[in-house]
Amino acid sequence: MNFDKLLGRRVLICGEVGVGKTRLLTSFLRFLIDRGLGGDVTVIDLAPEYGGVGRSVESYYPGVRGLGYMRPSRVYPPRLLGRDAHEVLHYAEMNLMEARRLLDDYARSPTRILLVNDLTIYLHAGDPDDILRLLDLCETFAATAYEGMALEDDKGSGVTAREKHGLSRIKERMDFIVNL
Repeated sequence: MNFDKLLGRRVLICGEVGVGKTRLLTSFLRFLIDRGLGGDVTVIDLAPEYGGVGRSVESYYPGVRGLGYMRPSRVYPPRLLGRDAHEVLHYAEMNLMEARRLLDDYARSPTRILLVNDLTIYLHAGDPDDILRLLDLCETFAATAYEGMALEDDKGSGVTAREKHGLSRIKERMDFIVNL
């Protein structure tokens, strides 16, 4: 992939579990660092890292900790941990509280480049407009988003429908969508 084309653009990397979304985002991050732009980057990492689902950027590139790296102390995979709709929603709300704090921190002190790993974790309970507002704060935006069938079963909680709706809203504002 020609990463030069992504500078100054909005990019969404979508795909099923385990197809390499985070690996590609991390490759873009390394490209930015190699270009001397590491100090202009904020990474918000919302990947749950549970049972083979969701890998953090740090798992591919431990050096990310030396940059503007923000990660909740704990991220829950709601559809995998929740035994019923109530529990799925509970985990989604817990993730939302942590993720919102990080998004607010970024909004208070934005950088030119924002990378978000596993944006769909926010969309389970959060408003896609919160993400869209961040696009106005940065010059370059790239994010990963789950889109597939493996995690369809949300135990009747509605998080899958919210995720799909939010993702469709965000896609409208993207310059590039990479489907893996």
